[in-house]
Amino acid sequence: MAVAAHAAEPVLASLSEVKPVLEAMRDELPPALAQIDDANWNSWSRRQDADIRARLERGEIDSMINLLLFGTSFTERPRIQFEQVGEASRSGLLRSRVDDLLRGLRSPSGNDRLVLLRNLIRRQGLDPDATDGKLGLFVYENLQRVLRESIQFGERVQAAPRDPIFRDRGVSLDATIAPNFVIEETLRELKNRGVLGQGSVTRVAVIGPGLDFTDKQSGYDYYPQQTLQPFAVHDSLTRLDLARDVKVTVFDISSRVLEHVERARELGRQGRSYTIQLPRDPQQGWTPAAVDYWRAFGDRSGEDVEPTAPPSGLDARAVEIRPDVVLASQPVDLNVVLQRLDLPAAERFDLIVATNVFVYYDRLQQALALQNVSTLLKPGGILLTNNQLPEIPQIPMRKLGETAVRYSERLGETVVWYRRE
Repeated sequence: MAVAAHAAEPVLASLSEVKPVLEAMRDELPPALAQIDDANWNSWSRRQDADIRARLERGEIDSMINLLLFGTSFTERPRIQFEQVGEASRSGLLRSRVDDLLRGLRSPSGNDRLVLLRNLIRRQGLDPDATDGKLGLFVYENLQRVLRESIQFGERVQAAPRDPIFRDRGVSLDATIAPNFVIEETLRELKNRGVLGQGSVTRVAVIGPGLDFTDKQSGYDYYPQQTLQPFAVHDSLTRLDLARDVKVTVFDISSRVLEHVERARELGRQGRSYTIQLPRDPQQGWTPAAVDYWRAFGDRSGEDVEPTAPPSGLDARAVEIRPDVVLASQPVDLNVVLQRLDLPAAERFDLIVATNVFVYYDRLQQALALQNVSTLLKPGGILLTNNQLPEIPQIPMRKLGETAVRYSERLGETVVWYRRE
C-alpha cells in the first residue's frame, strides 16, 4: 500500500534495467552514452538526476514572471497577457507592476508567494531588500527570456505537435483544476468501456501534482498555495465508484510539494481539514461539463465552506478536504525518469496519473520514465498521462487508447491510456 511506497528507498535504475531502452533508442543517445556500459550509465544518470532537479529553480523563476504579469495580491494594476507586454511597456503599466512587485518583495507582509520568491532571489545571489536596480534588471531579463521561450515553444508546437515542447524549460510546479476535470472524464470513459471495474482501484500514485502558484491561464494568487490533484483523484475515483478506501502516493522531486503535502498530513493528524479554494472566471468560456465538475469538486472528499473573497468578476467555491482523505496521501521523493522503487508485486499500483509532467522531458527521458513506471504498476495497471510516450517493445507498457476532453471554448487536453502487460 502507499505506506510501503513511502518506506521504500528510491534508487537509480541500473544499467541492466534500462539497457533495452538505451539499445532501442541508440540513435537518440547523448555522446556520454555512445558506449553503453555501467560506468557511463552510472555517471550520466547521476548527472541527469541532478540536472532535472536543478531545473526546478528555473521553473520557480518562470513562476515569478507569471506572478509579475498576472498576480493581484501585490498590486491593484491591471494584469498583462503575454501578447500585451509590448503595449504595457510603452504605456508604463509593465514598469508599474515591476515596481509593485519589488516593493512587495521588500515587504511581503505574510504573502507566502512573495516570501518564497525572496528566498529564491537570495539563492540567485541577490538581495531582495536592495535598491541598487540589480533585482529589477534580473526581473526584466527573465521576462525577456520567458517571452523568447514562449515564441520558441509555439514554433515547436506548430512544427511537431506531439514532441515534448518543454524538454529544456525550467520545471514548473503551477497547477490548476482543469487537468483534474480531464482525468475524471477519462476515468469515466475507462469505466464505461470496462477497462476499470467497480471498486477495482485501491493503490494509486500521482506523479508531479504541482502547487497552485500562478500561471498564464488563471494567475490567481489571492489565497495560499495549494495542491489539488491528490485529492481530486481520490474524489473522482470515489464519485465514479471505482475505488473504496483508496490510498494515494504522491511522487515528486520538489521539496516544496513534498513538504506541502506533509504539512497537510500533520494538520490531518491533528484532526484538521485541508482547504482548497476554487476560483472560476465566467469569461473563460468553460464547457457545461467543466462547470459541473467545478461545482461538484470535493463533494466525496469534504464539504463546502465559505471561500476567500475573490477579486471582482470571479465566481468562487471552497472545499474542506476531510482529515482521513488528507492522511490517505503519502509524499515520496522520486525522480521517475531515473529512479525506481523496489515494491513487492502485491504493493504495486492499480493506477498512476501524470499530467503536465512528461512534457518537460525529451524522448529518451520519456522512455526511461515509462520503463520505471512499468516497475511501479501491477500487471493490468493503468497509466494516464496527457503526453504521447515512446513505446518500445521491451517495455511492458502498451497504449490502449486516448480520451480527448475540452474544458473551455478554446482549450482542451488529450489523455493517453497505457496498460502494464
